[in-house]
Amino acid sequence: MTAGATERLHLLQVGDFPAELQGDIDSEFTTHTFAAASADKALAEKIVGIITRSNYKIPADMIPTFPNLQIVATSGVGYDGIPLDVTKARGITVTNTPGVLDAAVCELAMGILLGLLRRIPEGDAYTRSGAWSKAPFPLTTSLAGKSVGIVGLGRIGQGIAKRLAPFDVRISYTGSNKPAFAYTHVGSVIEMAKAVDILFICCKGGAETEKLINAPILEALGPNGFLINMSRGSVVDEAALVDALDKGRIKGAGLDVYNNEPNPDPAILPLPNTVLTPHMGSATQETRRLMLKLTLDNLQAVLSGKPALTPVFE
Repeated sequence: MTAGATERLHLLQVGDFPAELQGDIDSEFTTHTFAAASADKALAEKIVGIITRSNYKIPADMIPTFPNLQIVATSGVGYDGIPLDVTKARGITVTNTPGVLDAAVCELAMGILLGLLRRIPEGDAYTRSGAWSKAPFPLTTSLAGKSVGIVGLGRIGQGIAKRLAPFDVRISYTGSNKPAFAYTHVGSVIEMAKAVDILFICCKGGAETEKLINAPILEALGPNGFLINMSRGSVVDEAALVDALDKGRIKGAGLDVYNNEPNPDPAILPLPNTVLTPHMGSATQETRRLMLKLTLDNLQAVLSGKPALTPVFE
C-alpha cells in the first residue's frame, strides 16, 4: 500500500463468486474467510460487513464473532439463509438485491415451462441420437389455452404473468389480493391447484412457506398438471414431489431450486418427466454484474453512515 493510501474496509465473505466478479469485490474491499477471521481476534474486530450470495447460509452463531459488524449484504433476492432475528437484535442492517434480477429469472421460468411442456431437452437428445429416423417423436403439450396459477404475485410472479399473457392463458394467483391486476385471486393454494393446469411457485422461502407444496396440493394439481418452482427448494416437499412424479400423480415438474444445493435428491435426477436446472435463474453475465453492483453500493452506503439502498425489512 502506498504512503497516504487508505486501507480498504474488511469484510467476511461467505461463499464463492465467479472470478470476474470477485475482482470487483476485491477492488473495493478486503475480504476474509470465516476460518481466517475467526482465528484472529484483531482481524475479527476489523470485520464490518458480510458479503454473500443468497444460496449460502449464515449460521446464527457466526454473527457474535464479529463485534463491529454493521451490515450483511446478500447478492440475491432471497434472505432466508440470514438469521434475521440475530441481526435485528444487534442492529445490523441486512440488504438484498431486488429488481435487478427479475427479468433473468422470468426468462428462465418461461424457458423451463416451454421445455417441460414441449419436451425440448428430450427432443434435442432424440434428434442427436438418430432415433428420429426410426420413429416420430411423441406428441407434447401446448401452452395456449391452459390455466396457470401463480403462488406469490411479487416481482417475479408479476413478471411471469406478464410474459405468459401473449400465450393466451388464464392466470390466477394466491397470496395478498392485488385488485390492480387483471388476474383471478384465489383464496388458497389447494383451491387453485384443483383449478389449474400449471402451478408456478414464486413465493419467498423460510419457515412460513416450508413444504407449502405438499402431497395434498400435488394430488389436487392432478395427473395432467405441471409444477414449476422458481422460489426455494424448501417450499416443496421433495419426497412428495418425487412420489407424485414417479407414480403419475402429476404430469411433470420444472425445478431451478432444490432442498440440498448443489446436490439435489438423487431420486429426482432420473425422472423423465422433469426439466432440471442448477439454480441459474439470475445466472446471466449482465444480471450478476448488476446484482453485485447493488450489493457493493449497499455496503458502501451503510459503511459510510448512509441509509442502505435496498434494506430487508422484517
